Amino acid sequence: MPEWTVPLADVVVGEEDIAAVADVYRSGWLSMGPQTEALEREFAAYAGARHALAVANGTAALHLICAAAGLGPGDEVVVPSLTFVATVNAIAYTAATPVFADVVSVTEPWLDPAAVEAALTERTRAIMSLAYGGHPGSIADVAGLGRDRGVALLEDAAHAAGSRLGGRHLGTFGLAGAFSFFSNKNLAVGEGGMVVTDDDELAARVRLLRSHGMTTLSWDRHRGHASGYDVVDLGFNYRIDEPRAALARRRLACLDADNARRAELDARYRELLAGVDGLTPALPPLPGAQLAHHLFTIVLDDGVGRARFREELAARGVQTSVHYPPVHRFSIYGAAVGLPVTEAYAARAVTLPLFATMTLAQQDEVVDAVRAALALLTAATASPGRGA
Repeated sequence: MPEWTVPLADVVVGEEDIAAVADVYRSGWLSMGPQTEALEREFAAYAGARHALAVANGTAALHLICAAAGLGPGDEVVVPSLTFVATVNAIAYTAATPVFADVVSVTEPWLDPAAVEAALTERTRAIMSLAYGGHPGSIADVAGLGRDRGVALLEDAAHAAGSRLGGRHLGTFGLAGAFSFFSNKNLAVGEGGMVVTDDDELAARVRLLRSHGMTTLSWDRHRGHASGYDVVDLGFNYRIDEPRAALARRRLACLDADNARRAELDARYRELLAGVDGLTPALPPLPGAQLAHHLFTIVLDDGVGRARFREELAARGVQTSVHYPPVHRFSIYGAAVGLPVTEAYAARAVTLPLFATMTLAQQDEVVDAVRAALALLTAATASPGRGA
């Protein structure tokens, strides 16, 4: 296993965080209860949503918004291929059909409203957007398109905890939004997620489906709010537990400060990489937006070998990644669809390290490694008989 001097992401769990979790274990109430209830109330207030419902993970949140929106066989959902596979799987779980649409450009890797419009048919029931890297992208235009065409907008806001456009939190532009609290996310608790919505009926259905279709929960009965329960739908076990809810509350209180630090690092990356031949920073800043800066990605020029580039950074102790292999290329979907911009970005993009506790010295190491790798690859391609 490589020894990374600069990992791709890092999570620091402080002693006060650990103490909050330990207190939950001492309480003896470990399933959904007072911590979950408080987290939902606090997240709803933070996001400006009428309802927030905590769940086991981000995938569960995505599945629940698809199921609660009533997706089913015969329905189509327009979705980007440039996303983590869970976005698309959540659609398929309902037996609806994902229809892939292209992204705007190789530096703007989010749904292209024109491509979305071209993909709409009489069977289209919803659009599933992705806030790539925590960037709003074209969400306002996509939301407007959905309203005009009578198509629901569902938001994969897994990257977007703390992202706002015009003061409005991402995840609240459509019918419902899904957040992830996975270990590499800005609000990280290991596993966990959240559904937000202003729709009372959808919230009630998510609440029902996340716990076996039961009309009341153990916490309701413990407080004397109910003496029994009925099962009225085929639900799931998508409950979050109390220790993770407690940790999420602690981390939510620090989220804006953490994201502000990410914003500083993002701006500094752009300054240090400006004018460096061989790459272009993606995800450009957007006026009027407050970004979570979940990812910092660069796009290599055509002819710069990405595999060699990443190997050179790894040799210098810098971890990188690729977000994402296009879903339409996976064997399970194997869609014969032309998405030239998606494929260009997916072939040339590299995700560099970015996390709230990253030091300037670590960032300098990354930039120095990027410059050295590009210099080496440029020299290799310029020399006869050698390749990148």
